[in-house]
Amino acid sequence: MATRTIVTSQPDVECDVCARRLLRGEQPDIFLAAGRRRIVCELCAPRAAEEGWTRETSRPSVELAPMRSRRGRSLLDRFRQAARPAEGADPDPAAGAQAPYDLFDVPAEPAPPGRVKAEPARAGVPAAAEPVEAPRSQLILERALEVFNGGEYPRRVSGVARSLGAPVINVRSAEHHDEVVRVVVAWELCWYRYEVDLDDKAAGAVAAGQGTELSELEREECVGNALADESGVITLAP
Repeated sequence: MATRTIVTSQPDVECDVCARRLLRGEQPDIFLAAGRRRIVCELCAPRAAEEGWTRETSRPSVELAPMRSRRGRSLLDRFRQAARPAEGADPDPAAGAQAPYDLFDVPAEPAPPGRVKAEPARAGVPAAAEPVEAPRSQLILERALEVFNGGEYPRRVSGVARSLGAPVINVRSAEHHDEVVRVVVAWELCWYRYEVDLDDKAAGAVAAGQGTELSELEREECVGNALADESGVITLAP
């Protein structure tokens, strides 16, 4: 009896439109543009056709089938549940309401003799406040995002977002080192994790993991605290 060789590995194939690596089982389309063969995933095939790229074969363009809805809770419900504190937890004692401080309810000091009394501030015009310096943890995250946005990965975020919509983005420092910042970008069908080491900025952002199930992420990574614009540039949420 003749033996058959079973190949279980799958070569990495990257879409030339959104720069996403194709998942197992995905069949790419081959387009021709400027005399070169382009590999395009199924999600980006309509966009490649709109850009004027022609298919290598003469078969008609593939229409995307409507995405089947998954049973269970939606992506937004999952993130809300992850961010919700456990039942029975003690409320934060510092969350109690405090009386508002009236900036103008300050007794005026009498002017010393021989000096001209300064003109009182006009109602509705507060005095110029001194700038408040941001916490060190926020400055670390902002510096890490500057390194991330200067690399190649914003292009991937932008490309996938055009097909799957806006992602949920979590930016936080690693547990073992404050200067190592992790950036997690998640959709319903896939997620990516990147790391930025501020002690080695020249290395830029490094891909640290990816997957297709949101259950593979930690609970804190499912809480969004950043946003991405159309070009994939990430900034902390206000």
